[in-house]
Amino acid sequence: MNFDLTPEQAMVVKTVRGFVENELYPLEPEVERTGRVPKEMAREIQRKVKALGFYAPNIPEEFGGGGLDSVTMALLERELGRTSWALHVWWGRPSNILCAGNDAQRERYLLPSVRGEKIDALAISEPDAGSDIRGMRTSARRDGGDWIINGTKHFISHADSADFVILFASTGEERIASQAKKRITCFLIDKGTPGFEVRPGYESVSVRGYNNCILSFDDCRVPASQILGEEGLGFEMANTWLRSTRLSVAATCVGKARRALDLALNHAARRRQFGSPIGKFQGVAFQLADMVTEIDAADYLTLAAAWRVDQGLHADREIAQAKLYASEMAARVTDRALQIFGGMGLMSELPLERMWRDVRVDRIWDGTSEIQRHIIAREMLRPLGA
Repeated sequence: MNFDLTPEQAMVVKTVRGFVENELYPLEPEVERTGRVPKEMAREIQRKVKALGFYAPNIPEEFGGGGLDSVTMALLERELGRTSWALHVWWGRPSNILCAGNDAQRERYLLPSVRGEKIDALAISEPDAGSDIRGMRTSARRDGGDWIINGTKHFISHADSADFVILFASTGEERIASQAKKRITCFLIDKGTPGFEVRPGYESVSVRGYNNCILSFDDCRVPASQILGEEGLGFEMANTWLRSTRLSVAATCVGKARRALDLALNHAARRRQFGSPIGKFQGVAFQLADMVTEIDAADYLTLAAAWRVDQGLHADREIAQAKLYASEMAARVTDRALQIFGGMGLMSELPLERMWRDVRVDRIWDGTSEIQRHIIAREMLRPLGA
């Protein structure tokens, strides 16, 4: 197997890393201090990314995006992972699920998102239905040519900055394997639609400035033309979309961990105790060895899963493995890096304490570690008829 990067991939890695280090690192302290990304800051990031020609790299070229393959996208996301979600979300990666829209929907939602004129937010999670998508209570009932939506969503990332949401709601029931299951349908809902309210969410120790919101739908009426895809096929669409987001989480975890390792390694080489650099002592040296080994393992798992996607191969197990291992690896690596710094690692003068807090959410969103283990085991057992 050839693990060398192509010239294009090497250029992507170099360009994105340079942008992150030179343009985004300096903005981190303000975002951590205030818990927000000012609109002017966000728009300036967008402007600079567009000038690089890297905006919407995940969207096919036929729709005006960068059309990067999954492996190259994983490399790009890995470099973005070095900084906070609150900042790199403005790099602009519209939801791929928008490509499933019809011509009118693409013109109204996808193309403006590719141009950076609109921002979407995905609305799935509910107070009583997180991992269990079919357990959602938000419902939509048909009323003539319209649909009436009622319910509540929460933990909806950056909905405060979004122009519209991609909403998943129950539209009845269907029987699957002799069991009654809710039919899930996807809707495109513009902010400002009567009956649709966006409220501030909860204060979180992770990803400050990347706000979560609560969405309320109270007899929110939308025409049938706002259905994305087909009625009742939202569950399948959600599963397809979540595959790419789990790869994104895995890749960003690798980026976070590599930055933490870089900080710890440099500190271990410079910091002297008992007349020697602390990296000379086995207690530190062995931790560094374990850190780089785990990071490399997560990196290769992620790239291998992305490669399978590019080859059109079934990759559910591999994606779940990458997301599971990378997210849990990042927690271990950032914790070890902080330990190597000692008390200074907990101080806000260094980015480590933020990274230590931020990686905690990676084991939860886009499918918890437990859900990933369920997927992995299911994929192993299915061929055996279990």
